[in-house]
Amino acid sequence: MLWGERRGDGTIVAATDRWSAPMPQPNDLSRSLVALDQDSTLIAVIEMGQASWLVAGIVPGVNRHPLKKIATDQEQLLQVLRRWAKEAETTGRMIKRIAVAYEAGRDGFWLARWLRARGVEAYVIHPSSVPVSREHRRAKTDRLDTELLKRAFLGWLRGEPDHCNMAAIPTLTEEDAKRPGRERESLVGERTRIINRIKGALARLGIREFKPMSRSAPQLLEALRTPEGAALPPNTLAELRRDMARLSFVKQQINEVERARLERLQRAPGERGNAMVHLLTRVVGVGVETADMLVQEIFSRNLRDRKAVARYAGLTGAPDESGKKRRERGLAKSGNARVRRGMLQLAWGFLVHQPDSVLAKWYRARTADARGVTRKTMIVALARKLLIALWRLAATGEVPEGLALRAAA
Repeated sequence: MLWGERRGDGTIVAATDRWSAPMPQPNDLSRSLVALDQDSTLIAVIEMGQASWLVAGIVPGVNRHPLKKIATDQEQLLQVLRRWAKEAETTGRMIKRIAVAYEAGRDGFWLARWLRARGVEAYVIHPSSVPVSREHRRAKTDRLDTELLKRAFLGWLRGEPDHCNMAAIPTLTEEDAKRPGRERESLVGERTRIINRIKGALARLGIREFKPMSRSAPQLLEALRTPEGAALPPNTLAELRRDMARLSFVKQQINEVERARLERLQRAPGERGNAMVHLLTRVVGVGVETADMLVQEIFSRNLRDRKAVARYAGLTGAPDESGKKRRERGLAKSGNARVRRGMLQLAWGFLVHQPDSVLAKWYRARTADARGVTRKTMIVALARKLLIALWRLAATGEVPEGLALRAAA
């Protein structure tokens, strides 16, 4: 219904649509921003497996919904799409648009990039955003999954909200830029597991003072004695030698990753991502590892506002309200787990390294007389505010009030 101001002559000016939905954001992936002409659009979804793909389509002018099982071959997929387009043309429909979607998973985004390079609209669906019936234990097969994907994808193409959400498809360069940070995270985890395994093996013999990370650890291993004064048993000693060799190799790989990252930052300091890292590392308490993780995982994305930043990191709440019941179920945990873990760690360190900042004072004012549980809850709010402040600093250069910065190199 249109509402406006009526002049004396009966004409209406400044009419607006009272019931219209808010204008979508330019990078809104929760709905399609292109009008759907179903008579000229070939729609297909793919249920991707390791051994085969199941392709289901909606072909204009064809009453049946074709279903084709193919090998994991992108060329064969393109042939199937072209054959369905020819079937539509034989019924008098001219195909002007081919839209394909599949769920995010093990195969990542390579297929979407490959299809887009050949003129096919390709989208990657967040699996958790597809609504599923919960009224009974549902049957699950690849065929039924394609039907579910078709309904969700068709609603998304029509511009209807809450059908599904699409993942932003990164370029090959953007995807590759994340690998060093993620590799280092995996290597650090492996280093921790090896150290714990060494300490656990020695603790069973009553030895607790050994430090596997020290440079002289391999030499000291041979001289270890149990509290009874006996040498290490031969099998245990052999196992510890192998663990020490693995630990040395993992430490070497971590150093290689860190050295390569520093060389990249020094080689091209003017690149957008590297410039963001250099700017963030000027903040007292933020190191190169944290800055690089934030830039590659979140700040390099085209997020539209601060709410999107907090939501992508999974630092928003999950309220449970029904009738008189009002409670908070904790973090939504729907975003990037690496960013969420890193920000919670950074928030605790921020209170130590930036005690005079406005954010640190805000936290202390609200937790002065609080219990430990309240402090843990409020640290999440601090992490969210800190993430938004760092995002603004990296994107616009806006320095939060009271933030201590290192001198520029």
